[in-house]
Amino acid sequence: MPKYLKSKIPKIEVKITGKFIPKYQSEQAAGCDLYADVDDTVVLEPGKYCIVPTGVRIELPQGYEAQVRPRSGMAMKHGIGILNAPGTIDADYRGEVKVILFNLGQEPFCIKSGDRIAQLVLNRVVQAEFILVDQLKETKRGSGGFGHTGTQ
Repeated sequence: MPKYLKSKIPKIEVKITGKFIPKYQSEQAAGCDLYADVDDTVVLEPGKYCIVPTGVRIELPQGYEAQVRPRSGMAMKHGIGILNAPGTIDADYRGEVKVILFNLGQEPFCIKSGDRIAQLVLNRVVQAEFILVDQLKETKRGSGGFGHTGTQ
C-alpha cells in the first residue's frame, strides 16, 4: 500500500483515465503531481506560453472541484508558472486536463513526456445564492481596494 494512503487525511473517490496517474509525493501533501503526456519534447521559450496535455480525464464527485496549480520548484529554478493559476476543473467536466505553462525565465525550458508539470488540489465547492439588494452594510474598510493599507 502506498505511504500516502496511510495518512489520516480524508479521501474521496475520483475516477480517472490516462497513462500518467497523478501521485502524491508525501503523506501530508495537499497536491498530487500532474505529468506531461506529449509525443515529442516541447520547448517553451522565454516569454512564451503553451498548452501541455496530461492525457488524464477525471470524474469528480458532485460538490468538488480540482485546481491546477504551479509547482514551486519549477517556478524557483526555471521561472515556469501556470498562466491561469489556479485553473479550475469542475465536477461536470470530462475533457482532458491540460496545463497552460508560461516561461518567465531566461532560458528555454524543455518538457518531456512523464515530466511533472503541475499539481492538482481537490476542494469542496460551495455555490452562492445571490440576493439583489439596494445597499450593502457599511464597514470600516469600505471600498478601499488595491494597496489601500500601504506598504508598511
